[in-house]
Amino acid sequence: MQLRHLRYFVTLAREGHFAKAAALCGISQPTLSAGLGALEAEFGRRLVERDRRYIGLTPHGEAMLPWAEQILGAVSGMASAVAATAAPLQGEFGLAAIPAALPLVGLLGEVLLAQNPGITLAVRSATSRAIEHGLNAFEVDAGLTYLDHEPPANVLSVPLYAERYVFLARRGSGFDDHAAISWAEAAAQDLCLLHQGMQYRRILDDRLAARGLAVAPRATADSHFALFAMVHSGAFATIVPDGYARFMAGVEWARFVPFDGPEEARRVGLVVVNRDPMGPMARAALAAARVLELRPIL
Repeated sequence: MQLRHLRYFVTLAREGHFAKAAALCGISQPTLSAGLGALEAEFGRRLVERDRRYIGLTPHGEAMLPWAEQILGAVSGMASAVAATAAPLQGEFGLAAIPAALPLVGLLGEVLLAQNPGITLAVRSATSRAIEHGLNAFEVDAGLTYLDHEPPANVLSVPLYAERYVFLARRGSGFDDHAAISWAEAAAQDLCLLHQGMQYRRILDDRLAARGLAVAPRATADSHFALFAMVHSGAFATIVPDGYARFMAGVEWARFVPFDGPEEARRVGLVVVNRDPMGPMARAALAAARVLELRPIL
């Protein structure tokens, strides 16, 4: 079995398109197809459903995909470990963060790059479920996510801060003189919120339900930036993590209002897969997070 054929297979499964997968692998489409054919011949099973275009993986292909991802990841980790013994850590560090944790990536990146000048940082926003898959598939080196609600399995974690909710409205929309707001009053507004595929929204819905409340937002999005744009228009309000209130302190149009009464905070932290041996990138992530763990971040 040739590793490049596994790489063709995994890339095609991720991209869902022959031409895109071939381009990412730096080969022609016929070479990609020939490599897949060789892989299928070796296993005696059809792995990819295709006609003139990519249709999907067969059940055999679905069963093979996580193993192929782990093999390629292990090879990459082995190469990084060998390189790290001879020189400072180099290469691209992949970090995936839930939208609620994005205000933290600058602080973590600053420490990580200061400790490892030879690496570059690649950050992407992802759901908690996508982060868990990305870690197990060797697509990212570390994640920033919730540690207590739907926690990822088989990880090492470093808690970094405790998140609370704040209400956000545009200045001049009727909340400028509010020192605090009740959950019932907030739920009655024209809200824009993250969609229910995002863990933040699922936790928020649970907290509202515990208070006998439910929301039917007039708009949903997959990023807080989109929510801010809608609130800026003056037609909406939203509920966001308090990390954004600190991050956006001084923004003239934004009026952040805390909720009245006690609230259960949610721990957010860094996670890496608990593997033995642990790769050098994961070790670097834990070292950087432990520096931040000692600071009052948010």
